[in-house]
Amino acid sequence: MKNLKKQRRIQVIAVAAVALVVATALIGYAMRDGINYFRSPSQVAEAPPKPSEVFRIGGLVEEGSLLRGQGETVRFAVTDGGATVQVAYTGVLPDLFEENQGMVGTGRYVNGVFEASEILAKHDETYMPKEVMDALKAQGVYQEPET
Repeated sequence: MKNLKKQRRIQVIAVAAVALVVATALIGYAMRDGINYFRSPSQVAEAPPKPSEVFRIGGLVEEGSLLRGQGETVRFAVTDGGATVQVAYTGVLPDLFEENQGMVGTGRYVNGVFEASEILAKHDETYMPKEVMDALKAQGVYQEPET
């Protein structure tokens, strides 16, 4: 009787361990396309990602680079002070999007141009995404906002 309880307990633990491994594998498989890594323009210039990789890029919209075309496609450059990456975005830009302001875009880097599928802009005059702030600090061009 005692041996049967011990055997049953080992079976339950083994089944629970297998279920945990399967659940972890399924969660990882489901999230493989949902994870977007952040890169600064300097990181993109140093090691360009594959055209199939979706990632986020952030920095300041370079002054004088904002070009609105005939259609909905907008072209501009994003910089972190160390490097500049050209961006093409088809769609409506956020209301707060403008030159010399922080932005974060999601998309792919194809043939030297970041093709954005989503553009996010700052919330107010003092807000900047943490990733963008860290990248600007690493380049030594970050300036504290005046309060």
